Order: sequence, then structure tokens, then C-alpha cells
Amino acid sequence: MIYNVIDQRTRPYRWREVNAIIEATSHDNACMDADQQPPADADLDYGERENITLQEGIAWASEQSCPVTLYLYDKGSGTA
Repeated sequence: MIYNVIDQRTRPYRWREVNAIIEATSHDNACMDADQQPPADADLDYGERENITLQEGIAWASEQSCPVTLYLYDKGSGTA
């Protein structure tokens, strides 16, 4: 389930091919002014998908069993 979205795209009207990264929302606890999400044993560490549609990225993040922050990047950036 998506709790937060961080859109890092410099081309925000491109939706056919984006890169998506998800992390447990509890990882955001150290960020300034962040709402706090208690960590849980079932928290996802990290996941990424490249060259997917924006809709696929949102659906993928929404299907996760723990609260996640979805990071969106332009195709070709933001992944390991």
C-alpha cells in the first residue's frame, strides 16, 4: 500500500516509461518533518522496476503488503 509518493521526474508528463523504486515508509522516519510510521518485521527493504508505465508502477506499489514510499524517476535514472 502506498503511503507516500516522491516524484523525482524532470519530465513529469512522460508516463509510458518510468523507473519506480519502493522502500518501506518507516525508512522515512529520519527525514525532517516526516510523519512517523512504526517499523515492522514485514517491512520491505527495497524494490525497483525499470521502464514500466506510471500506472504499472502505482499498481505494483499498491500491491505491497507493508506501507511503502514510491519514488518515481525518468526512464534511465534513479536505479541502482
